[in-house]
Amino acid sequence: MRVLQTDRPEYIKQIMQDIKVDPYGIEIMYPKAMHYLIRMNSVSNIAANILKQEMLSLGGDVAVARGALTGKVNKTDCLVMGNLSQFSLLSEKLSRQPFGLNRLSVELSCVLSNYQKEKFVLDLGRYKLKLGNGTHIMGVLNLTPDSFSGDGLYGRKTEEIIEHAQRLASDGADILDIGGESSRPGAVVVQEKEELKRVIPVIKLLVKKVKVPISIDTYKPQVARAALDSGALIVNDISGLRNPRMGRIVAQYRAAVVIMHRKGNTLSMQKNPRYESLIDEILQYLEKAINRGVEAGIDKDKIIVDPGIGFGKTTEHNLEILQNLSDFKALGRPILVGTSRKSFIGKILNAKPRERIFGTVSSCVLAVKNGAKIIRTHDCLEIKQALRVLDEVR
Repeated sequence: MRVLQTDRPEYIKQIMQDIKVDPYGIEIMYPKAMHYLIRMNSVSNIAANILKQEMLSLGGDVAVARGALTGKVNKTDCLVMGNLSQFSLLSEKLSRQPFGLNRLSVELSCVLSNYQKEKFVLDLGRYKLKLGNGTHIMGVLNLTPDSFSGDGLYGRKTEEIIEHAQRLASDGADILDIGGESSRPGAVVVQEKEELKRVIPVIKLLVKKVKVPISIDTYKPQVARAALDSGALIVNDISGLRNPRMGRIVAQYRAAVVIMHRKGNTLSMQKNPRYESLIDEILQYLEKAINRGVEAGIDKDKIIVDPGIGFGKTTEHNLEILQNLSDFKALGRPILVGTSRKSFIGKILNAKPRERIFGTVSSCVLAVKNGAKIIRTHDCLEIKQALRVLDEVR
């Protein structure tokens, strides 16, 4: 006898094929093998009790607060337990119910659909990245004098910068992310004019020299506009589209955007960051940012989400994000993760930035296993090799 993994539809279908189940039977039965735990926050007491009864009738269950059963609370969080088949029937039942359950039915169907989505196509015009057919690498090109990782290329000759970028691409970078302002904790804000001076000449040269899309790492709308004018195709916005102008500019150029979660700013974000519920708060933040982007006119298929490892998080927060990264699949957008050489790895290993490569590899492998489609890194060759093995196993 074997206990099998039940988190991959293709694996379950293959097992059924191996034992020669009828193809029609496979389509009927595999949803019964796909088990999910879904947490719903702040459900009204009445709705929670109906939800529990409906799920019990289908052979599943719902865990609610004791007070929700006795009537001592008005709202409760719920943990709904069942398989995909049961959730499908539940959603149908709830669609005809009052007390907000019809709205909950729509959200439930959307979340399950999002969570099961594994492949995305990022259409960047002359580049089309098939996210899901192997992990994609975003190589870091820092044009700063104060990068935390010690790899800043500020002050180097243009030829050296271009050679470094070409080396990243040949080492496996599928995207090059160019930044002119350090986002490390406590970093000094760079004036717009200076940031433009650092990044625009390099972008103009690189679009002719490398055959991978260019991303601009900035939260300043005018820097993003200038970079897009110069040939960049992605905006990596660590502020998560907080500036409405940024969303409009990305939409105008039909560019892609990375929306990142950050608590506070570079000066304040690491001063004792606190969360009531870390994953829930990041999810809510990213969902609102996605909606802002769509309202600004950004094509939803061009939005990537980043939970923001190290941006307003303690070491424990960062580890919790990596452990629960698959929760962010509920947003239905490809997940980008950047752990490269970051301080939480240094604290675990007692290692300086350039000594954190093995820790970085470990964190990247875990991130991809838990749902990341893009890894942002300084060490493209090493990470590409590690993830190539993981991708083959998967």
